[in-house]
Amino acid sequence: MLAKRILVIDDEKNLCTVIQACLENFGRWQVLVAQSGSEGLALATTEHPDAILLDVMMPDIDGMALFQKLQDNSTTCEIPVILLTAKVQTVDLNQFAQLGVAGVIAKPFDPLRLSEIVASTLGWQF
Repeated sequence: MLAKRILVIDDEKNLCTVIQACLENFGRWQVLVAQSGSEGLALATTEHPDAILLDVMMPDIDGMALFQKLQDNSTTCEIPVILLTAKVQTVDLNQFAQLGVAGVIAKPFDPLRLSEIVASTLGWQF
């Protein structure tokens, strides 16, 4: 069975490095990294990942606008998206749930449990 492929879209380079290491080493998944919303949209369209971890607050295209672009694109609308965010107030979580995201992971997160949380959120074997 081929390894799952996850696209991480986050403008924080060091955080991307940590996420990539965790998902590759603990989850045994292939990880693609985009450090801007526009780069992430391009990779999602061309690479067809199995899931996307998407930062909510980014400078070029914020995560909510990017999520809408992904949903509006027939090539990417079926890819499950998990939001990575420090915005975890009840009102924010309710808004995210209404959008139809697969899940939300609060920053900061436990890097050692990240693969387990992603797998659980997406219903994947871990």
